[in-house]
Amino acid sequence: MTTSTDPHAWLEDVEGDTALDWVRGHNERAVSALETERFTEMREEILEVLDSTEKIPGVVQRGEHLYNFWTDAEHERGLWRRTTWESYRTDDPEWEVLLDVDALAREEGVGWVWHGAHVLRPSLDRALVALSRGGADADVTREFDLVTKTFVEDGFTREESKGALQWADSSGDVVYAYTDVGEGSMTSSGYPRTVRRWVRGTALAEAPEVFAGEHTDMSIGAAHDFTPGFERDFVWRARAFYDSDLYLLEDGELTRVDVPRSAEPAIHREWLTVELREDWEVGGRTLPGGGLVAIRLADFRAGSRDFEVLHAPTPTTALIGGTWTRHHLVLNVLDDVTNRLEVLTPPAGDGPWERRPLDLATSATGWHAPRLATVSAGAIDPDESDALWLTVSGFLTPTTLARLDLDESGAVVGLEPLKALPAFFDTEGLHVEQHFATSDDGTRVPYFQVSPVPAADNEDVRPLPTLLSGYGGFEIPRLPAYSGAIGRAWLARGGAYVVANIRGGGEYGPRWHQAALKEKRHRAYEDFAAVARDLFARGVTDVAHLGAQGGSNGGLLMGNMITGYPELFGAIVCQVPLLDMKRYSHLLAGASWMAEYGDPDDPEQWEFIRTFSAYHRFDPADEHPPVLFTTSTRDDRVHPGHARKMMALMAGAGKDVTYYENIEGGHGGAATNAQAAFMSALAYEFLWQRLGD
Repeated sequence: MTTSTDPHAWLEDVEGDTALDWVRGHNERAVSALETERFTEMREEILEVLDSTEKIPGVVQRGEHLYNFWTDAEHERGLWRRTTWESYRTDDPEWEVLLDVDALAREEGVGWVWHGAHVLRPSLDRALVALSRGGADADVTREFDLVTKTFVEDGFTREESKGALQWADSSGDVVYAYTDVGEGSMTSSGYPRTVRRWVRGTALAEAPEVFAGEHTDMSIGAAHDFTPGFERDFVWRARAFYDSDLYLLEDGELTRVDVPRSAEPAIHREWLTVELREDWEVGGRTLPGGGLVAIRLADFRAGSRDFEVLHAPTPTTALIGGTWTRHHLVLNVLDDVTNRLEVLTPPAGDGPWERRPLDLATSATGWHAPRLATVSAGAIDPDESDALWLTVSGFLTPTTLARLDLDESGAVVGLEPLKALPAFFDTEGLHVEQHFATSDDGTRVPYFQVSPVPAADNEDVRPLPTLLSGYGGFEIPRLPAYSGAIGRAWLARGGAYVVANIRGGGEYGPRWHQAALKEKRHRAYEDFAAVARDLFARGVTDVAHLGAQGGSNGGLLMGNMITGYPELFGAIVCQVPLLDMKRYSHLLAGASWMAEYGDPDDPEQWEFIRTFSAYHRFDPADEHPPVLFTTSTRDDRVHPGHARKMMALMAGAGKDVTYYENIEGGHGGAATNAQAAFMSALAYEFLWQRLGD
């Protein structure tokens, strides 16, 4: 189908009166069918979790203050606030409120959603605050005075657009602006194509252009490095995901960091690190794809390519993150989707980097991470200290936050528990397991299962109502995490929850992602189906009791379960999905994903894209499981037309389909906790009606 032959093309008119009338009609029918007593209970239970005053207030340190953004029942759009270390260590910190977003929304009559702030260093007296109308990716920026706690009259202001303002030096009188400044300033993906250096008191339209990319690029941006003694400026150009250039900007001249375009270079103090996605032939040797290498920036710029390999992948491991402290680089490595942390210390002079495991179990702290949980570390103040935020979270383990201190050798010298989530649901009788399914081509695919103990041996509870979740795209791994919402609405009511680590994700690094790109996309769907079959083979559940849920790229996954593997599922929840892969690159940010899926306007590529375009694969003669589609009118990333059109197509064929579209929400589907609780409860009620009753 093309727009001229597609009978449902009119539903792509996002805010058209006719399309919104159609949306409201389906919303009413969905609410009528799903707003039961159980729905109300689940919505209230989930909202209690989201609004809980016992949540961990996540913070970032700027100077002597710890900054936090907070939402609860009283402040549904949130408070931007700050406190001190001394106060944060108490059970009830005292917070200085900087900006009340609810009050601002009422005053201005706009449903503002917080998008973050960039605090000026080293003065810490100003910030560039980003706010979104209704949760869309497009936002505005306003300059904020952290002393008077008011917006700066005649300060830097950016009108609504995708993009940002970033401080360009410590004076506070110059910013980098990458945003919509008129015709030709945005890419075909709807992101900024140009960067300007904007001086206070001048017009943005007159600000000199620092760099301009191509119309077909994904996005362009710039930033200033405020590290004392290492102040410098960067420009980046992203042609697509995992295809980019990094430039040093010096005296108005741009110098490209000469590494492969698929790599991710990063500069910290005197060091250049490069995360590789493909093997790199350089300096007379082959550096491994999936690895991390390092060299002094001065040596690299002088022509040396004598990199040291800091991480080399194995068949079961992948590097998923790294964070610099003052003296160390802490790496986060997955081994069969289980975390381990390593501390690397660069040499002061010549010589190799030192390496040691960050083994908390044998440290003086006596602490150890639970099995099958996610452990992550982030630097607190990389300019000044070797302290880390340490976060631990598991499916049945409430998230905890601690401060971890290293000495200059990289040894642990202290671990201070700071905050912990309460247990939002009863885990007695529940168990976390990891299993491996075998995909069609023989690939071993891991998955996590949370279920009554032990599911395979308990005849009284089988087959279990089971919810299978997956994503499988953009090198994003799915890791264990605590969710009070899933716990209360699904696990505590007797369901099993399964997370599939399918190809396309990042669980085994770039190779796992690249194994499901473009013409190999089918492998992600084969993997997901293999996990479903393994659950049947192990006696955990059966077709009538197995549901699947996914959003965004995971919504595309769900579309292909609906059309390619309908015999495996008793119900499917498809959220903010991509479904019409012929049109996706022409809708909102779709053009930015062609490196992942291919170009449907190229006839040769369309031949393989059509094999995973659910909108085109749908056959009304086939049997299909019941489906719930959800999306958001304000999603300016994945066009709501995907879900609308698929709903119209399936409803027209007489299928069991339900549809709900949140008028606010952005790509996350909800702009407030109340909206998020409502949308989640809709999905769980739909699943319980189809799988549990």
